[in-house]
This record gives sequence, structure tokens and C-alpha cells, in this order.
Amino acid sequence: MSHEHVHHKRGHRLRHLLTPHSHDSADKVDDALESSRAGMRALWISLLALGLTAGAQAFVVVLSGSVALLGDTLHNVADALTAVPLGIAFVVGRRLADRRYTYGYGRAEDLAGIAIVLTIAGSAAFAGYAAVQRLTHPRDVAYLPFVAAAGLIGFLGNELVARYRIAVGRRIGSAALVADGLHARTDGFTSLAVLLGAAGVAVGWRWADPVVGLLITAAILLVLKDAAREVYRRLMDAVEPALVDTVERTLRDTDGVRGVGSVRLRWIGHHLRAECEIAVDAELTVARAHGIAVDAEHRLIHAVPRLTAATVHTDPHAGAQDPHAALAHHRSAATRRRSSGTIAAHVRIRRRAGRPADRVAGRRGGRRAADARRPDPPAADVAAT
Repeated sequence: MSHEHVHHKRGHRLRHLLTPHSHDSADKVDDALESSRAGMRALWISLLALGLTAGAQAFVVVLSGSVALLGDTLHNVADALTAVPLGIAFVVGRRLADRRYTYGYGRAEDLAGIAIVLTIAGSAAFAGYAAVQRLTHPRDVAYLPFVAAAGLIGFLGNELVARYRIAVGRRIGSAALVADGLHARTDGFTSLAVLLGAAGVAVGWRWADPVVGLLITAAILLVLKDAAREVYRRLMDAVEPALVDTVERTLRDTDGVRGVGSVRLRWIGHHLRAECEIAVDAELTVARAHGIAVDAEHRLIHAVPRLTAATVHTDPHAGAQDPHAALAHHRSAATRRRSSGTIAAHVRIRRRAGRPADRVAGRRGGRRAADARRPDPPAADVAAT
């Protein structure tokens, strides 16, 4: 064992003694409740801020009759209402795991993320439609300074809410709250469209407002892409590859670990779970191998942010001998099913294409199938030939 490894291990134990803690289920539930409370607090604060912003804009709408500002006001109201599905998800996510939902209800936030992405898409469609309507049907706007001020208020309110939501979402590991923050940022850009459009109308450019609106629609679509990618990756159990590297490195540095096998990570709500395979000396007792696995899990919880549990499977380090040889036929069957499914998909695609080569191949396949269905000739006939 190297001097650096001994020093690292002693430092780890020293931090453990100076910062007492536990990893039992009660503490994990408390952490989940605390993160959910932080998320709910972020939702209520942002809901209040957007409500005040929309109220101020609505007052200017009544004075000026600006249709663009009216659309922006309604947009801010809709953005505030996105807190509803996310708030429901935070409440549902507090429920403990049961025999049906054995991993708990943390994935409710991912479903809320889908609703938020759809809301951003609706906002983009509405902004684009309003811009086209204003381009084809120009209208005069009164009280332009007040309209510009209301647009600036909308931008500042949405930007503050966006920064707050994104910061809290990243701190508690909520992809849905981050996506909602990105949505608030797009609303701020929409408010800027009102500001720039009012400036253009003031100098006599009646087309300025709708053209800027179309540009803002394009910006909203870019943010939509980022938010959709974030939610999609969470739904597909994607993690940062650097986290996998950290897990593998931590396992290799654990005393008694002779090798590292597969590593899997997945997000469940605000927290990560891991499934790992390690190899230990084949001569060790079950108790000693279990102790190494517990030590490895303990080190992982400290090394990987927001990791709450890890299932560490131990294999005997037996050289060329496969400790899972009894499962080889199950794994090969699964591989064959995946391969046959891929081949069948390619066949379907080629048949849809309708190419002559495909039709010839199909006829050949049919002849081979017909030959396979024919009964075998009697043994006497085979001998005669």
C-alpha cells in the first residue's frame, strides 16, 4: 500500500470522527424531506415574485391597451402556474418506498419536468403566433414609456426567479426545477421583446415589435432544446461520465478490492443510487468480503455527491475462471434476443424501402422457408442417392 493511500485513508477516518453522521434510512428520509422543503420554498417564492410582476404588467395593459404586453402578462401568469405540477411532484416524492414502488416516488419530478417542457413548447408556439399576427396586422400602442417600463419589469422579475430556481434546483438535484428556471428565463426574453418593440414603435418602425418577437421565439426554442435534453437524460437514467470515473476510482482505492466490474448509476428524485461489482480474494470468508463491500459503499457515499446508497456485489478474484458461469446461458439468450430484434428491425426497414434487391432477398427467404417445411425423404431414398 502506498504512502499516499495510507494518508488518504487516515484523513478520511479523521473527517469521519470530527463530523459524526449515519447512513440509516431515517437520515435519508430526512434529507429527502429537507430537499423537498427547499424545492417547495423555491416554488412559493417564485410564484409570489411572478404574481407581483404580472400584476404590475396587467395595470399597464389596462392603461395602454398593448396586446403584446397583454400576451407577456398572460405568459407570466402561465409560468407561475407551472409551479403546480412541480409542487405536486415534491409532495408525492416525500412518500416512502413501498412494495409496489420499491425505489420510492422520486421519479414524480421527472414527470413534472415533462409538463414543464410542454409548457415551454406552448410558450414558444404562442410567442411565434403573436409575432406573426402583429406582423400581418400592425396596431398602434399608447403610453409607450409605461409599456417599455412594464417590459423591463417583466424581464427583471423573470430573470431573478430563473436564477433562484436554477440555483436551488442544482443544489437539491432537481432537474425539473432547473427546467422550470430555464422556462422563467425564456419569459424574461419575451418581456425584452416588448421593451424593444416599444422602442421600435417609438421611432416609427411598426414592424420592429413583431420581428423582435420572432427572434425571441427562436431563443425560446433553443432553451426548449436544453430543457428537453435535461429531462430526457434524467428519464433515460443518464449520469455524467465523470461520476462513473469517480466511483471506479474510489472502488479501486478501497482496501481488499482486487478489481472493479460493472458500475451503474441512476437518479431517483434528488439522489443517486449505485450498483457496483468488485472482485476480492477468493480465500476470504463471507464476513470479510462483506466488510470490504460495506467499506466500499461507505467510501462511495463520501466521494460521490448526492449518492445515498450503493449495492456492492463481491466476486471471487479467481483469474481466468468465470464466477458467473452458471448464468452464461441466460446472458447469451438475452444477447440473442437483442440481436434478433435488431435484425428483425433492419428487415422491416428494408421491406419498407421496397428495393428490388430486398424483394429478391425476400423471395429467396421464402424459398428457403418452403424447403425447410418439406418433409425429409425416407432413409432408403437417401441411401439410394
